[in-house]
Amino acid sequence: MSSVRLAGRADAGEVTRLLIGFRDWFGASAPSAGEMAASVERLLGDPGTEYLLAAAAGEVPSGVCQLRYRHSVWTSAPDCWLEDLYVEERARGRGLGGALVRAALERARGRGARRIELDTNADNAPAIALYEALGFSSASKAHGPLAGVGLLMGRRLDR
Repeated sequence: MSSVRLAGRADAGEVTRLLIGFRDWFGASAPSAGEMAASVERLLGDPGTEYLLAAAAGEVPSGVCQLRYRHSVWTSAPDCWLEDLYVEERARGRGLGGALVRAALERARGRGARRIELDTNADNAPAIALYEALGFSSASKAHGPLAGVGLLMGRRLDR
């Protein structure tokens, strides 16, 4: 049995620990642990950001999900961006990822969001299967004259 809960300021250390695990899983060394901790502290005070923590019964959190909200002119309602989802390797296959995504859907609905979006590595078949099983598709913006032609794109901006 697993539980998912909204993280508060007192959970900054757990959120940071899990996000550092996510960073390490990618094989990255940045941001530093200090930068990560400062960002988590800042975002825990941001009303447009939520972190969810998941744990198996009687255990410390093994999963984290970051949600970001912004108003959309196209839906006249908030959009939710599922920015990060990570479950520690030792806890995978126990339903924590699915529990986090289902909780994210409920949080987004509760905040009036009309759409929830994410991106994932195209080679991460287990994540894609999870997201598709929970109703995600590559057509979340399929409406009006742009239906079916959307492509998630972006670029880095130098400091």
